[in-house]
Amino acid sequence: MVESTYNWYWLVDGLMDNGYSSAHLANPAAIKQYEGLKHSDDQHDAFFLAQLLILGILPQGYIYPKKGRPVRDLARKRMFLVKHKTAHILSLQSLIQRCCAIKVSANDIRNLTVKELEMWLQEEYLVLSAQANLDSINFLKQKIKDLEKAIKKNVKLKKPFQQLQTVPGIGPILAMTIMLEVGDIGRFPEVGDFASYCRCVSSQRLSDGKRKGSGNRKNGNRYLSWAFVEAAQLTRRYNEHFRKYYNRKVAQANTSLATKALSNKLARICYYIMRDQVPFNEELYCP
Repeated sequence: MVESTYNWYWLVDGLMDNGYSSAHLANPAAIKQYEGLKHSDDQHDAFFLAQLLILGILPQGYIYPKKGRPVRDLARKRMFLVKHKTAHILSLQSLIQRCCAIKVSANDIRNLTVKELEMWLQEEYLVLSAQANLDSINFLKQKIKDLEKAIKKNVKLKKPFQQLQTVPGIGPILAMTIMLEVGDIGRFPEVGDFASYCRCVSSQRLSDGKRKGSGNRKNGNRYLSWAFVEAAQLTRRYNEHFRKYYNRKVAQANTSLATKALSNKLARICYYIMRDQVPFNEELYCP
């Protein structure tokens, strides 16, 4: 028994390579001991986990296959770089607007030149600050393209990647993110389990019909949550059926809940597409 740690890849891989194929990854978010215990230490915790395993009720995390893990982690690295690029774009926009009262769009930021910065900002140190942002944006943009090229080379021939792109609002980037993060769709017995893993369901505690707080809303995969929210934003713009569904939800609640409801609908659709290995059928999924 080894205590939970963020860098468990090498340990699990080493155990499996040496014949310990039945390694288990416990899910600490779903395990809670009796709070009235007078004494607890690592040894007692180990016995407690072992007892749960023997009884067959140990909540476990998914051990992503070693072969596919590097590509999935590369996709996560791409998202990390995209966030940093966006941060530099926002920083440069703020600098120009603060010093020059000029509002520049994100698309125009990507095409700026040093001469334009010098003409607007004039001050030497402001130009250096803006140029640092601009150089970082250009560098990250090229690195993101390189990573996308490598990832697409690996996934473009896989059937789920092609089928997910038939869903309105899901393009190559979202399709590869969903496919790589899900891994084996068979690990989700029911569509509700998959929607919950994607953080697309509500979290609440009820007693006698009254709300008594909420559970762990962040229990699930944050990358899938992001992907389906992005897909919901896109599909409501370009698909009439999903736009009507979104508008009905807005009338019932608000835009945030409507977006989450639409992302839940898309997650359920993608579950059946990956499970049954079929393309999107609007007549079937959008009657």
